[in-house]
Order: sequence, then C-alpha cells, then structure tokens
Amino acid sequence: MPANATRPAVTGVDTAGLCQHCGEPLPAQPHTLELDGRRQAFCCHGCAAAAEWIAGSDLGSYYRLRSASAGRVGDDLPDLAVWDRADVQAEHSREVEGGREITLLTDGMRCAACAWLINRALAREPGVVECGANAVTGRIHITWDPARTALSAPLQRLAMLGYRPYLAGSEALERQRANERRRWLLRLGVAGLGTLQAMMMAEALYLDFNNTMQVPTRDFFRWLTFLLSTPVVFYSGWLFLSGAARELRQRQLGMDTLIASSTLLAYFASLLETIRGGPHVWYDAAVMFVFFLLIARMLEQRARNVASAQVDALARARPAFATRERADGQREAVPLAALAVDDVACVAAGEAVPADGVLLGGDDDEAWFEEALLTGESAPVRKRAGAPVYAGTTCRERPARLRVTCTGTATRLSQLVRLVEQAQAHRPALARLADRIGSRFVLTLVPVALAVFAWWWHHDASRALEVTLALLVISCPCALSLAVPAALAAAHGALARTGLLALRPDALDTLARATDVVFDKTGTLSDGRPALADVQVLEASLSRDEALAVAAALERDSGHPLAAAFAHVDAGNLAVTRVEAVPGHGIHGIVQGRAWRLGRADFAAGRDDDGALWLGDGHHASARFLLEERARADADAALAALRAQGLRLHLASGDGEAAVRRMAATLALDDVHARQSPEDKLALVRRLQAEGRVVAMIGDGLNDAPVLAGADVSIAMCDGASLAHRAADLVTTGGSLLRIPAAVRLARGTGRIIRQNLAWAAGYNLLALPLAAAGLVTPWLAALGMAASSLVVTLNALRLARMAPATASPTSPQPEAAR
Repeated sequence: MPANATRPAVTGVDTAGLCQHCGEPLPAQPHTLELDGRRQAFCCHGCAAAAEWIAGSDLGSYYRLRSASAGRVGDDLPDLAVWDRADVQAEHSREVEGGREITLLTDGMRCAACAWLINRALAREPGVVECGANAVTGRIHITWDPARTALSAPLQRLAMLGYRPYLAGSEALERQRANERRRWLLRLGVAGLGTLQAMMMAEALYLDFNNTMQVPTRDFFRWLTFLLSTPVVFYSGWLFLSGAARELRQRQLGMDTLIASSTLLAYFASLLETIRGGPHVWYDAAVMFVFFLLIARMLEQRARNVASAQVDALARARPAFATRERADGQREAVPLAALAVDDVACVAAGEAVPADGVLLGGDDDEAWFEEALLTGESAPVRKRAGAPVYAGTTCRERPARLRVTCTGTATRLSQLVRLVEQAQAHRPALARLADRIGSRFVLTLVPVALAVFAWWWHHDASRALEVTLALLVISCPCALSLAVPAALAAAHGALARTGLLALRPDALDTLARATDVVFDKTGTLSDGRPALADVQVLEASLSRDEALAVAAALERDSGHPLAAAFAHVDAGNLAVTRVEAVPGHGIHGIVQGRAWRLGRADFAAGRDDDGALWLGDGHHASARFLLEERARADADAALAALRAQGLRLHLASGDGEAAVRRMAATLALDDVHARQSPEDKLALVRRLQAEGRVVAMIGDGLNDAPVLAGADVSIAMCDGASLAHRAADLVTTGGSLLRIPAAVRLARGTGRIIRQNLAWAAGYNLLALPLAAAGLVTPWLAALGMAASSLVVTLNALRLARMAPATASPTSPQPEAAR
C-alpha cells in the first residue's frame, strides 16, 4: 500500500463523510488514496487496500455497477490457514475433475455487482479452476487445484475485498439440497413447456368445430400431442406416480392414488382413442393436471420452507472455526470440533461465538452480544464477566474471551435446532383427521365414478369416459389434503420467528382455545434476578458472612432462580453434601458436617411463614434473608395484551404472601395465590378445568413441571429447568413475555385460516362434483378448477407467514448479571 494511503484526508477531498468502499462513517482521520484522478477517503487500511487492488486490476466498473455498499474490510484480516487442514477439507469439500470443490457463505455479498467482482477476482487467482458467486443466496462455489494453490490463498483475496468466507455446512447436505431444487425446477419446466405445447395442439383440434380437418392431419396433431405429453406424465408426474405406488403398497387410498389414476386414465384413454381414431382425446387434461398440481406442491413446499428457514439460519450461526488461547497466551485457529470444555476461546468484534461459555474478565469486564437469532431480542445485550454466553450469538463493539462450558450438540444453539426440526415433523390430530377424511372421500369417490360412468354409458356412451374423467379430476380432494398441513407449516415458521418453538403436535390448536393463563412468578413474571435487600443473623455464634456463605453453598448447585441472589457471595471451599431440593419449601443439605435448611420459615426455622427466606436446622432460626424482585420490563405490556385478547390471568407462586402481593399490585393482577406447592398449582389448574376453562400455564422452574404437564397447554421460559422444557408444549427462545400474546394471536389466526381452508375445500367439492357428474365440465376445465382450489388454500395459508410480530423488549437491554 502506498504511503499516502495512511495519511489524513486533505483539503478538497469529497467524502460526504462515508467510506468510498464500504459506505461506513469515516473516522476523524480517514485513510486516503488517489484513484481515478481524485483523492478518495476510506475508513480503514483494509478498505483502502481493497479499492487500490480493484483499481489496479482494472475492475473499477464494480463501483459503477453496484447498488449497495460493500462490507467493511477492517484493518485485521482473519487467519485463514486453518482452511487448508485436511480434516476441514475432507468434511466440507469434495473431489472433482481438476481439483476440489467447496461451497462457502459470505454476508458481504449485497448486490449483483458483488458477485461480478468476486467471480473476476477469484478467476485471476493462480490455481482457481472455476468459481461462481450467487448474490441471492450469498453462496460462492470454488473449484481449485490443490497442487497449484492452497485454499487459503483465494479466500484471503475474498477477505481482502470485504467478503469474509464462512462454511456453508456439510458439503453432502448442500449437494443434496441443490440437486433437490434442480429436480423440482426441471420437473416444473418440463411440465410447463409440455403443457404449453400440448395445449397449442389441443386448441387446433378444439377449433375444428365442423370436423373439416382431414383425418391424417388430425392424427398427426394427436400423435404429436402424445409425444409432448409423455415426458410430462412420466417424468414431471413421477412424484405422484411413485406416491401412488407407495400408498398401494401400504394398502391405503390417498391423494397420490387419485391423482395418478386420473392422469394415467386420461393419458392411456387418449392413446387408445388415437390408435383407433376415436372422436376425443384428453392429453391436455393429463398434462394440465400434472402441471398445476406441481405448482401447488411447490407452493406447499415453500410454506414448509418458511419453517425450515429457521433451522438454516440457526445452522449458519455456527462458526466453522474458533480462536483458542493456549496456556502460553498465544492464539491458534482450530476447527470447531477441536474446541473442548474449559478451553479459552477468543471472539473478535463482529464474530460469532463458537461455543457456550462463561465470559471472562477483560479490560472493561463486560461485552455486548447480539442474541436476536436465539432469543428474538433486536438490541445487543450487555454481559459482565461471569455471565453465560451462547454459541451462535455475535460479539459486538469489542472482543471477548470466554471459558467454554458446552460444545457441539450440547450447546443451546444445537438444542434449538433439534427443537425446530421436531416441531416441523409433528402431525397434529387435526392434520390426521383431514388425511382420514381425504382418504375416505377417495374411497367413496370410486363407486360414485363407476355409477356415473354406467349412467352415461347407458344414455350417451360417447361421453361416458370424458364425464367420468372430468369427475375424477375436478373432485380430487387436494385442497382438503393441503388445507391443514400448509397452514401448520406456515404457522410453525411464523412461530419460530416470534421466538417460540412447539414441542407438542396440538399445541397451537389448544393455545387458540385457551381462556385462562396461569403464571408462575419467579423467573417468569419477574426478571429472575432476585437481590438481597436485608440480612438478619439470629444465631450468636454465626456471623453475617458465614450465614451468607452457607446459603450460597446450598444454593450453588440448586438451579433455582433464587440462587442468583447469592451469586456474588464467595462460599469458599465449604464442603457441601446430600443437597436436596424440596419443591415449594426449600433446600436442605449438610455444610461442613452440619445439617442446614434454607427456604420457607416453617420449613427451615419452624416458624410461621412471613414470605422471607430463612436459614436454620428445621427447628431453630439462624438467619433471615429478605429478597426483592422486579417485574420484567415487558411484563405489564404483555399482560395488557393478553387481557385485550379476552384471557383471564392468574398468578400462582411458591413465594410468600407479601412478595406475591407486591408483584400482583405492580402488574394489576386480581387472582393471586401465594405459597403454592407444585400440588397446589396443579389443583388450581384442575379447578379451572372443572369449570370448563381451557388453561395455559406459563412457568420455568423445576417445581413447575407437574402443572406444566397438567395444563391444557403450557409454555416454558427459555432459561428454565430442562425438566420443565420436557413437560411443556411450547418453549420460548428468549426471555421476552411479549412472545406469549403474539403466540396466542398467531394460534387463533392459524385456526381461522384452517377453518377457511376446510370450508373452501368442502364447498368446492360439493359444488364441483354434481357439475362434473352432469357433464357440464370438460376434463381440461376440471384440471384447471382442481388446481385453482389447491392454489387458493395454499396461498391463504401463506398469509400466516406474515403474522410474526416483533417481540423485542420495549426497553433498552439491561446488564445481565452472572448466574
């Protein structure tokens, strides 16, 4: 880089305050270069070097063609030597003729000009055989010759231009998805082209009103239509033919059986009429049937991909490599699989966190992390030393160091991926009911079709086959079979973007019918960070610090939200054994050889309950702790939204009367129950259910698991106990309570869409069947009507994809204390 690249801007430089390469605001002393005859300003050395290389390589057209600024390069380019490791390339690349091929992702490719620049820049790199950049998907395909260049060399060029590379995931999975997309598009293309040409031939035959066309010409058109129809029926329609064969092997009748039989009937009946010179052929109906159904299936697939997009986004959040700090303080880049528990990982500003861990102290003992993908919170979250940090979140503003606690499939990110995949695989009772109705409809349609054929054969044999074919095509209950799955697929995608994951098949349906919501307090309505307001020592031989140390030692491994109140207390090396939690009462265990209890007054000290936390041996009091909790910042807004939706709200907490009343007054709750054991909470839910109410339970604690399982529908908060997650129907991916009314609104919207779809499908079939039986519908018109009905329900279901509202906290993020 020339020396003038590092000098401050000179008078007369027209920068408009923005970097000429990336569009970022310029610092007080920007870096400048003289390019294209004028002085240009840049925000950093990296952007200046990128612009200089682009100009020197005669690729300056990039700046004229682009419609969006490039990504900021930065002064410190990443070390990409780890990409040359054999284990990395074995997993993520494949051997091809001339070398190896790999698929990469980059977040900096923002327009077609970026793809143009990447293609030309990489093509100039020695050893690069072929490259292709797609600005829509953000993917880059590179084929290189390992004998001539290491993979890191072209990747270093990418990073130097501002396009930092990331792994796109398993190469086998990427190939499978790409091949699947190509097959779908090819099938649809063949069907569309064949249908268009076949309809042109059919039009010529239809327009021969007076039968003036000569027989050889007519037969020529028919044979030509036969040739055009064959690939449509047997290649494009293979999806339905193979599905029908599968259904027949399983001895059941379904949509694919009816679709395949109708298509083959139209095709072979037309072939028979062509051979014997009959009056009618129906090739056009067969190809239109396949073409329109393929469009409907692709739209249904798109609705399912809305939910799959969440899995893809979560998978992309995993970085491919991690920077590990060695014992001597030096740093090394390692594949993610090489990272182990208790390693120290270093995360640069703007990078994704590679594993779950605990933030280590630095210059400022704090860092900011963007958790939008995991929790839905749009604003970065400030974390102090000792706070948990999750894989897939992005470090902002300043670098961070963390001690790894979970890697691989044990991270919270991997758990969310599994939850989303499970949610997509569910088959709710409503969907199974629709399948059964569709199957019985098909079973009923067969004798109806035979009866219609017999009637027409008796009255007008020339139209018997045509009318029967039209009946089979137009009454195909595809809309009925799509009505529920398409709506649920779109709804689960919207639900995931809202910040909730459904773990039970019928969760959305039950949530839509909920009339009452029962809330736990600690960690659900409260912020989950209780603070010590007062400490009273009641035993002469016990000091204040000793009482706090015993309480902290008992709470240390309890997993209870109240443990956060003692997180700042140093319990030293106190020996703690036989710790056991008594749900709804407290904890007991042995500390330094002495039996202690910590919890309610009647449990820990043999006194009347007063809402405070007591330390004792079960008969005598040693200390009393007064804790204070604050309501979540968005609790009031969330509860107001739930009331506006007509829901009755209840609070059931294991805490004392005074604490529960304070929370109820803050949030204007009327029905309040304090000192509730797990059995008490379950009894409250049972009483409401006995009154005919549909109860939704919101909780997070270990002692909430019984009532979460007993409620009609239950939601567990994301940071609650794993047992509560297993007992719940839905789990939040973040702490915001605004997700709850958003989910209720989405659930009710899903119910409306499903009812609309089912009403449309039923009404369409009730109207279409008698019209077709009366001979008022031709086969090609029947195919058009059937496809239109399927498109209507699919497009209606896709409306749910737009129902994912913002769920960010209404206030700025608060520091998250170490737990």
